Amino acid sequence: MAAQKINEAHEHIAKAEKCLKTGLTKWKPDFDSAASEYAKAAVCFKNAKQYEQAKDAYLKEAEYHTENKTAIEQAGMMMKEQKKMPEAIQYIEKACMMYMENGTPDTAAMALDRAGKLIEPLNLEKAVDLYQKAAGVFENEDRLRQAVELLGKASRLLVRLRRLDEASVALQKEKNMYKEIENFPMCFKKTTAQVLVHLHRGDFVAADKCVRESYSLPGYSGSEDSVAMETLLQGYDEQDEDQVYRVCNSPLLKYMDNDYAKLAISLRVPGGGGKKKKAAAAPQGGASGAPAAAEDEDDYEGGLC
Repeated sequence: MAAQKINEAHEHIAKAEKCLKTGLTKWKPDFDSAASEYAKAAVCFKNAKQYEQAKDAYLKEAEYHTENKTAIEQAGMMMKEQKKMPEAIQYIEKACMMYMENGTPDTAAMALDRAGKLIEPLNLEKAVDLYQKAAGVFENEDRLRQAVELLGKASRLLVRLRRLDEASVALQKEKNMYKEIENFPMCFKKTTAQVLVHLHRGDFVAADKCVRESYSLPGYSGSEDSVAMETLLQGYDEQDEDQVYRVCNSPLLKYMDNDYAKLAISLRVPGGGGKKKKAAAAPQGGASGAPAAAEDEDDYEGGLC
């Protein structure tokens, strides 16, 4: 089967080359037909798992069919199949630039998002860059719901990378977008994430400020989120380890996105010596949170501040 597909691919390449030839009766190359034959050759090579040759055929298709930018992205996917991720991302980014130039920014943003997912297991820094670029494209198109989703991915990775200053800026931008589209419950969640990031940065004033500012959001005052943050900030300010522990191991914080939940369970009060409350001493109903705290304790051991 593979051999048959490879033979078919070479037949299509021969036809493509014939389309490009000129002579006495044919003065102009037939670029469209050549591009079509290279596209067919690429599919045959892909089906035969000859990814390097498939990549070359896709690039030839793109060369002769300048309106079809997806061929370059497909060349990148062939590099992905060979585990050549840096090369794959380069091709996809090139395709995205062409999508933008061709007036299809949505396609560019979605391709950047796909590239971010591909590179995330290998290179978090590059994934952050790609998600932020994709968010920027959607934001420019006033597609705020799509933009804020991608910003959220970047924020979480910035926390994982412990680039907390940048994470705090990204979270504020997320919150502003959610406010603009009037998704206030998500604003509440972003405020909680901001507080955790600021406290790990050692900036109590910034943490307190973002809570105060959130009281202008409809429904925030008296909400579960605001009560939890007031209690957390009070415990942190008064160096009350028990109070901080109770809030940080409550379901509200424990079931946040994993990167923020880890910030919660690793938070220590200044001067508290980094002592973790034992499960046996946890308040009624709080013991269920203790195993999760112990399990993840090493992720940010001793906190970040």
